[in-house]
Amino acid sequence: MNLKKLVRFLRKNYFIPILVVIVIFIGLITVYKIGFSKPYYVYVKVKVGQGLWWASTQRPSIWQLDAIKKGDTSYDILGKPLAQIISKKYYRYYGSDQLDIYLSIKVRVTYNKRRGEYSLNRSVLSVGSPIDIQFSSQRITGTVIALSIIPFNDRFFEKTIKISKKYANPWEFDSIKIGDKYFDGETILFEVVDKQTQNASSMLTLNTSFSTSGSNVLEPVNPIDVVAKVKLRSINNQWVLGEDQIIVIGRPLNISTPNFLFDNYVVTSID
Repeated sequence: MNLKKLVRFLRKNYFIPILVVIVIFIGLITVYKIGFSKPYYVYVKVKVGQGLWWASTQRPSIWQLDAIKKGDTSYDILGKPLAQIISKKYYRYYGSDQLDIYLSIKVRVTYNKRRGEYSLNRSVLSVGSPIDIQFSSQRITGTVIALSIIPFNDRFFEKTIKISKKYANPWEFDSIKIGDKYFDGETILFEVVDKQTQNASSMLTLNTSFSTSGSNVLEPVNPIDVVAKVKLRSINNQWVLGEDQIIVIGRPLNISTPNFLFDNYVVTSID
């Protein structure tokens, strides 16, 4: 009796079984794609941040850097790996307490052969596009700055550069330590190998732009030359330190070692 009532109900509301069949069909396709279809993997470099490259937002702080774990893996609803952090690099941003953080991530994507597009979470993945992945240690958002079907293999060229500061504070020369290095999390990119200074060439007072704030005492100002070994990449015939800092004679170098912040030091030679 109940079966007859059910049949009459379904005949009157025929759209219900049609809807159920459609849902089951979509579910089967989804399960097949997730569980049985051949996975595609790509490698992306991500600059951690708000995600829209043209937007000027606050950079990550040191607590966020500490929360990001190399090797951390994100999983899909079936427990299969979706994304894994391969490398983590970081650079202090112009002497502030903010950082530029760059991650290399292996990502499982959907590939559209007709369009030649990769998609992650139903969004097209390409250079310049935002990316959002939930890892166990932290939610990563940022901008894709590079995409490759093979692991990234940065080729470095070891160079010797000289950086100079004409009007250095009296304490700077002694604070610079030979052997001081900058490690970006993956590679030693910068190492101080020599330093030189001259006798005080001028005496500055509070009224000059180079005086120490709050001091009326005449202080000697000495030029300083620092020689350092650096590892650079060649991109479009430009020497690049880290991911995007172009190194060229006449331009200030933005770098901070564990013991010293090189502020207003200009590149004067590259060998």
